[in-house]
Amino acid sequence: MVENNSENLDPKVELEQQETVETQAVAVEEAVAPVEVAEEVEAAKEEVVAQAEEKAAEFAEPVVIPVEKKAKAPKVVVAEPADFDWDALEEEDKGFSGRTKKDLETLYEKTLTTVQEKEVVEGRVISMNKREVVVDIGYKSDGIVSLNEFRYNPELKPKDLVEVYIESLEDLKGQMILSHKKARALRSWDRVNEALDRDEVIKGYIKCRTKGGMIVDVFGIEAFLPGSQIDVKPIRDYDMYVGKTMEFKVVKINHEFRNVVVSHKALIEAELELQKKEIISKLEKGQVLEGTVKNITSYGVFIDLGGVDGLIHITDLSWGRITHPNEIVELDQKLNVVILDFDDDKKRIALGLKQLTPHPWDSLGAELKVGDSVKGKVVVMADYGAFVEIAAGVEGLIHVSEMSWSQHLRSAQDFLKVGDEIEAQILTLDRDERKMSLGIKQLKSDPWQEIDTVFGVGTKHKATVRNFTNFGVFVEIQEGVDGLIHISDLSWTKKIKHPSEFTSIGSEIDVVVLDIDKDNRRLSLGHKQLEENPWDVFETIFSVDSIHEGTVVELFDKGATIALPYGVEGFATPRHLVKEDGSQAQLEEKMEFKVIEFSKAAKRIILSHSRVFEDEKKAEETAKRKTQAKATTKAVKQVKETNSAEKTTLGDISELAALRSQMEADEQKEN
Repeated sequence: MVENNSENLDPKVELEQQETVETQAVAVEEAVAPVEVAEEVEAAKEEVVAQAEEKAAEFAEPVVIPVEKKAKAPKVVVAEPADFDWDALEEEDKGFSGRTKKDLETLYEKTLTTVQEKEVVEGRVISMNKREVVVDIGYKSDGIVSLNEFRYNPELKPKDLVEVYIESLEDLKGQMILSHKKARALRSWDRVNEALDRDEVIKGYIKCRTKGGMIVDVFGIEAFLPGSQIDVKPIRDYDMYVGKTMEFKVVKINHEFRNVVVSHKALIEAELELQKKEIISKLEKGQVLEGTVKNITSYGVFIDLGGVDGLIHITDLSWGRITHPNEIVELDQKLNVVILDFDDDKKRIALGLKQLTPHPWDSLGAELKVGDSVKGKVVVMADYGAFVEIAAGVEGLIHVSEMSWSQHLRSAQDFLKVGDEIEAQILTLDRDERKMSLGIKQLKSDPWQEIDTVFGVGTKHKATVRNFTNFGVFVEIQEGVDGLIHISDLSWTKKIKHPSEFTSIGSEIDVVVLDIDKDNRRLSLGHKQLEENPWDVFETIFSVDSIHEGTVVELFDKGATIALPYGVEGFATPRHLVKEDGSQAQLEEKMEFKVIEFSKAAKRIILSHSRVFEDEKKAEETAKRKTQAKATTKAVKQVKETNSAEKTTLGDISELAALRSQMEADEQKEN
């Protein structure tokens, strides 16, 4: 080894030696320093540099080989001494402060992350583009993850920590392949259970709609989000939530079927509960608040007052009549409402909208008075009358009795219907009570003022059947002129038990005026009086003992009704319905009847069938008796004549006795 005399070295050579030492130090540093060097490695590096400088001082004077200078950066290449023993340098322990190369390698390896394929590790996002995310897991190279696997987390940014699954440390292109989706799937079940136990708020990606709700991606698991758990207010468009990332709470887990149910509403309710308590504590009757239309029903509108719901009944939406609340408000509309009432717990809050505007009755014209004619629209119908709106919120009632001059009972629907534009007269007006009664018949003349001239006694008219009673028929000759046909004035001949047997409601019938009661507005009418009384003729046709063919049209306990010619009916008792063979007459059976009684005043005919053959038999027997009597008389006469000529013999006496016995027997048989 050549002695090193530092005092005699040329400055240029000394500079080159110094560069050589620094170069060797850098080489050592590059060999032992990792990307992130620990403090212990840094101390070791300083020792190596110091030892290298001491060794360099012992080297022989190096040979300087000049090198052509480049234009920009001249460089001097120093040749290594030919006799420098590098192996001895590496094997010498004392050059590294007692540390061996193996120890340094072990120390260096500790700075690197040892990873294996098919395991889940945590990495840090280095960068990302529209397709991929670059993740550093502490390995010698970074991994690539598809950006689609992070669509549930649109807020992902560089430096965020994420879990990844190592699919391959090096593919054909030398690239490490990672999967965030598989990492989430492997650890998802444990994380979901932890979220339920800790009541933790988690993020999920809404993938699609399903029956009754939505499917949400939570940690790679498909969880179910019921439609009722999306929001505190009813959801009208579920599709607007698809593709969104929202916060949820795990509310239920079925371990057997591995089903998970999440809720977004639970997060909102917690916030609304605080707002609700604050609002309820400040509620006062008459207070005006701003709210949002949450739901519309046929009976009213639910208003969201900021966590507390109130109801505006349909009658409190407008001073005027409305058929449905959607005529006034629409969903999600913001409006001011007034608190009308609430219960002790303030859970049911009654709100009003119309109360924020003046009552229409207050602006009703002062010149309006009873007797004036007004125009309006029928808004409500009832059996007893119709409500007519003459101005917004100002209504009057037309009672059914004020719709027509007619006196018989009718329904208001017979005259008006909802939506009709009509003219009416004010009958009563109470501004304090805000009530008004109207009439429409007053705009027409009263037909009863001229009843005597138009509908005098004896005049004939056509009428319409309006109603029945047990005692007669109510008819209408014209509107306002009604009359009654008594049941006895319907027919001269038929025995009518109920008017429905003779006519029907709505049919026309010819009538004649029998009497007028102008004070009570009543007419007595008749129908049979349009024809002459046929009983004057019937008296000659159906005389007593006359025989006519009749039909049994009705049977009952006390007898039967018999239909006779000319539309006349008679009556026969059961005794008079016995036929010659002893049997009883049957319904619809035709046979001969004898009139045994006729009453023109009572319009009654009493008939008998049995008397027909009984009277014939009696007539025959009477004729026979007369014949026998004649024969007896003749025989007696002959005997007398014989006695006058000669004495009576015993044989003659016997013949007369036999004839007498025969006559007595005939008399007993007849009786």
